[in-house]
Amino acid sequence: MAKYADLPTVEVSIEVNASPADLWPIISDPNTPVAFSEELVGAGWMDPYTGPEPGAMFAGTNRHPAIGEWTVENFVAVCEPEREFGWDPGGPDAAWTRWRLRTEPNGDATTLTFWAQMGLGPSGLTMAIEARPDREEELVALRLGEWEANMTATVEGIKALAEGG
Repeated sequence: MAKYADLPTVEVSIEVNASPADLWPIISDPNTPVAFSEELVGAGWMDPYTGPEPGAMFAGTNRHPAIGEWTVENFVAVCEPEREFGWDPGGPDAAWTRWRLRTEPNGDATTLTFWAQMGLGPSGLTMAIEARPDREEELVALRLGEWEANMTATVEGIKALAEGG
């Protein structure tokens, strides 16, 4: 099991019967996961941004039973049309996690991968770890499991949207 400082990651992938070009407007919309995640409850571009571009900012609102609801500014760290869209909560110099959606052509389909990393800086999880340092690895594993469940629901939802389901 990993500790927070180990920068643990989680990754889920799915095959989608759509091209990277078809997936791009879906994966580059920070509001897309709202429809599928149990934790992300809202997202929207922050002025002056109205769409994906390197350095753009969007606000994301999350809800978790252990700590309530919070809104965070997210920095678009990666914006490679039809290939990868990624954001860092907290901005370019203060991120505590990284989130990436990647596409890779695979014959007539596309492999869609959702990847995330924790441990870059203080977060709600670090508060829990500070309160229970003897349970750090268990808390990290629990949080990664929550992320994986929401990420899986998101890629499955994106697949359904892209395939018209």
